[in-house]
Amino acid sequence: MAHAGQPEAPRVLDLESAGRIALAANPTLAAAAARVAGAVQRVHQARAAYWPRLDASAGVSRVEMADSDYQASLAQMRALNPAATLADPVDYYQGGLTASWTLFDGFARRFALLQARYGHGETAAARDDARRLLLAAVADAYFGAQLARESVAISRADAAYNGRLMEEARLRRQVGTGSLSDVLNFEVAVNAAHGTLITARSRELSALTGLAALLGYGDAHLPDGMVLADLARETAADLAVPEAGDQVAYAFTHRPDLSQWEQAVEAAEAGIGAARAGYWPTVSLAAGVNGDRTNDARLGGDDFETRMGMSLSFNLFAGGYHRARVAEARENRTATARELESRRLNVSAEIVQALDELAAAADQLGLQRRNADLVARHRDLVEKEYAVGQASLVRLNEAQRNLVQADGRLAQARVALHQARFALDTATARTLERFAGPGRP
Repeated sequence: MAHAGQPEAPRVLDLESAGRIALAANPTLAAAAARVAGAVQRVHQARAAYWPRLDASAGVSRVEMADSDYQASLAQMRALNPAATLADPVDYYQGGLTASWTLFDGFARRFALLQARYGHGETAAARDDARRLLLAAVADAYFGAQLARESVAISRADAAYNGRLMEEARLRRQVGTGSLSDVLNFEVAVNAAHGTLITARSRELSALTGLAALLGYGDAHLPDGMVLADLARETAADLAVPEAGDQVAYAFTHRPDLSQWEQAVEAAEAGIGAARAGYWPTVSLAAGVNGDRTNDARLGGDDFETRMGMSLSFNLFAGGYHRARVAEARENRTATARELESRRLNVSAEIVQALDELAAAADQLGLQRRNADLVARHRDLVEKEYAVGQASLVRLNEAQRNLVQADGRLAQARVALHQARFALDTATARTLERFAGPGRP
């Protein structure tokens, strides 16, 4: 079952289609996208500090005086006016509107906005790195499924080959030129090939299940009618090993995890500025209209007063708090910069290792292809010799086993080359450019 935003399932699933389906539907990326959206809102929150605030207030309270206070207040009033009365309890109604605007706060708002923007950059880079790692996981599952399918094909060919020889042995036995032992030998070989085929099919199913889960299919099953593309023939470009310097330079510019730490360094630098804001005064404007009335909620114009003013506050001493804040921010910036340096060294080592593995995979493929050709020629020669009685059944069995093993090693070498090439592109983050869709950065 596909998600709503998932692309239409292709009939033949190649690596390009698998990558794009995963990027569109994998729930891990959906969570990362939500975090990016949240980071955008944090930027809006930081920008809101530049605008004035407008607050409305309203309230009502009832005050019931203590008897002694009431009598004292009433006595004071009657000293001036013997007919005076004092209500108790008394209802008080208040209402007001206040506007405030911070004109200067030591650049705290500016650096807070910078921190929010760099935080958004960090989150976006983390999303892109999640895309990079997801594509690597998809490729591993995809190539694993292709290798399993190659194993299925090899097992089928082995079963078909031994099945043909078994029928020929039966015909020879019927005409008196063959033996029962030959028939039984090939029948055992057919059964062994079928057993290997069952195992290979199970591995293929497991690989396809893992791939379907990465592609976001809810039932971890590829859609009906979808088949895996054939293992691509290797090209000269696949076998070429690029220069390490160019690959490292590209990675330093395009790896999202490095960009994430670069943004973190900038955010830490802005944190130093935010900490220094405590050394500066804060200047604010405030204006308000407030009214109150006793025992009547209908406030009129005569019940309101208007206030307007400017305030300046400047901390003279805080026990070293601001100095410690600045020192902490500087240490945080140093630690983040050191972490970025360490990540760059790790990326360089990762690329060099990927290049070594690619070179080894290319050499291994050339060796296994030549060896598979030799073993196939040898098997065919032994089969002809066996047919005319010049080779034993043991030699033919051994030659066939060698061919099956050589074909298996060749399939592993072919898949290993594609995996090594994709691993290099993952290490440099070229996969993000390769799988970038319309409108995607």
